[in-house]
Amino acid sequence: MVTKTYDVAIIGGGIVGLSAAIYCGRLNLRTIVFSKEMGGTLPKTDKIENYPGFKSISGMDLFKNVLEHAKEYEDYVEIISNPVTDIKKSGDEFSLITKKQEFKSKNVIFATGSEWRKLNVPGEKEFSNKGVHYCALCDGPFYKDKTIAVVGGSDSAAKEALLLSKYAKKVYMLIRSWLKAEPVNAERVKKEKKIQIIDGIQVKEIKGSEKVDSIELTKEVNGKKELKLDGVFVEIGHIPNSELAKEIGVKLNKKAEIIIDKQSKTNISGVYAAGDVADTEFKQAITGVGEAVKAAYDIYNESKQQDKK
Repeated sequence: MVTKTYDVAIIGGGIVGLSAAIYCGRLNLRTIVFSKEMGGTLPKTDKIENYPGFKSISGMDLFKNVLEHAKEYEDYVEIISNPVTDIKKSGDEFSLITKKQEFKSKNVIFATGSEWRKLNVPGEKEFSNKGVHYCALCDGPFYKDKTIAVVGGSDSAAKEALLLSKYAKKVYMLIRSWLKAEPVNAERVKKEKKIQIIDGIQVKEIKGSEKVDSIELTKEVNGKKELKLDGVFVEIGHIPNSELAKEIGVKLNKKAEIIIDKQSKTNISGVYAAGDVADTEFKQAITGVGEAVKAAYDIYNESKQQDKK
């Protein structure tokens, strides 16, 4: 069953996709938002302290605020929970296919975000959710008074370690190179007595029986290369969800990120991208929102040019 044709189809229901929807609604563009997981990774973030207007807010609360705002434009914006499973280009239109329906749109904004990058070491897959985790906010409370490790040295890894220190008795930060967190978070990590930073080290294997009980490392810690612990939280970056875009010929860089210009345009006319899936170096909620807004505004301008012809 084919529905009406929309002006804009937004793939992704996180803060970036919903921000695009808000501006599309304000510009009277008929818009549909597809979401595999409403909110994306944002609701799984404990505290956000770098989003303008909020000195400190939880990821869940920020997402709820943006979702509520997007729903204010219900006359123009439709939000559905069905993810897009296939996309095709036919002339000047795009067909977006879900498990239940097919939709048509003149423009597409990819706000598909990314997924957690895996260590790809022995034991990681076997002990997933049995001591191996990728979200401190989701699973940290299970490790009260336990010994755990955070693998990674980014700002996200630092924030994960800080959150986990509220529950665990000991948190090792295992970093391949060096701590690359924002200065304010790096200072917090260094001051937290429960956190021990170990740089120049990698995980070789995750071991256990029914659950994780140790990890093998590339160098000694406390005189041994095997570290006894109860859980491992992996925060080593993300892999962009760009597979759908690739299907219609959208150009990707070597990291599989969608290449965009200053207006968030891709190499395919009518196709835009914003947020973690795009090839911008500095990835933050606020920068992704900016890219999404530019995409919405460019679509509006293009539609006005078409109307004049």
